[in-house]
Amino acid sequence: MKILLLSILLLPTFAFSQNEVLKPLTENTPTSLRGLSVVNDSVAWVSGSNGFVGKTINGGASWTWIKAKGYEKVDFRDIEAFSKTDAVIVSAGSPAYILTTNNGGKTWSENYKNTDTAIFLDGMGFWTKARGIAFGDPIAHKMQLLTTENGGKTWQNSSSYLTKNLADGEAGFAASGTSIKTLDDGIAFVATGGTVSNIYRTDDYGKTWKVFKCPILQGKSTTGPFSIDFYDKNTGVAVGGNYVKDQDSTKAAMLTYNGGKTWSAPASSVKGYRSGVAYLSKEILIATGTSGTDMSVDGGKNWRNISEKSFNVVQKAKNGELILLAGEKGKIYQLVLGSKTE
Repeated sequence: MKILLLSILLLPTFAFSQNEVLKPLTENTPTSLRGLSVVNDSVAWVSGSNGFVGKTINGGASWTWIKAKGYEKVDFRDIEAFSKTDAVIVSAGSPAYILTTNNGGKTWSENYKNTDTAIFLDGMGFWTKARGIAFGDPIAHKMQLLTTENGGKTWQNSSSYLTKNLADGEAGFAASGTSIKTLDDGIAFVATGGTVSNIYRTDDYGKTWKVFKCPILQGKSTTGPFSIDFYDKNTGVAVGGNYVKDQDSTKAAMLTYNGGKTWSAPASSVKGYRSGVAYLSKEILIATGTSGTDMSVDGGKNWRNISEKSFNVVQKAKNGELILLAGEKGKIYQLVLGSKTE
């Protein structure tokens, strides 16, 4: 929206003792990081404002900072990385850009550009390295949808497949690039907020869509779901709230067990506005935002605050156990989980 690690065995039969540690890896780079893609326990990429992209190939011990030539002032709100060499970045605002690299960020190719003054991309997700989807705020009440089948080299406008018009004041949030989630077999979810909050679901790579209401905090341009994650096609979580009142926990988290059709509030919620959420296992979740970070060890039913440090986004490695958080001033931390107790 225009307004804006120690390795662990994640078994649901265990609960973690309360000695999680947020370990600083790097900070004091002039960028607000919102894009994060953790490939494995060695490779991770971040993206943010002022054209910055960051990369580690040693589990966060050191970071290389990159600026794509000609895009030094662009705000890259989301990134999808596949290896230490291949990544896709998407910008927020107009003009909208999607760039790719296949040489570790040494050079970038512009694969999509839209100069419409109304364009504003919010995030993207990939089903495979080749097949992906991006979404953006509505133009003439139509959510903007782009799809690729060649790793982001070309993008097709697929907006017409979503036949439902968005309501006045309904849009997406680009706070972390995580209000979209892709799963195997063509399943994807997109969350919108603002005046109303909806969850849009496709089961066929974006060709058809279903729409479900989400009872998270909504009604203002600053409210709604800012991040979603799904453990499987049925089990999911949405977090958000009101980003200008980031300590207000009113209706800031919701859970679904039927693929987004219905949502319910947790017994004890996150402790404020949250812009990033991730399943570490089916039972263990982490949520973060500008007013702090919370964890749940019972599938999201109850949350416990573990830090008041400010972050924008959190992710666990696609293939591995590395858990990273990123935020303003180039801040990147690793979440190190403590010993297990039955």
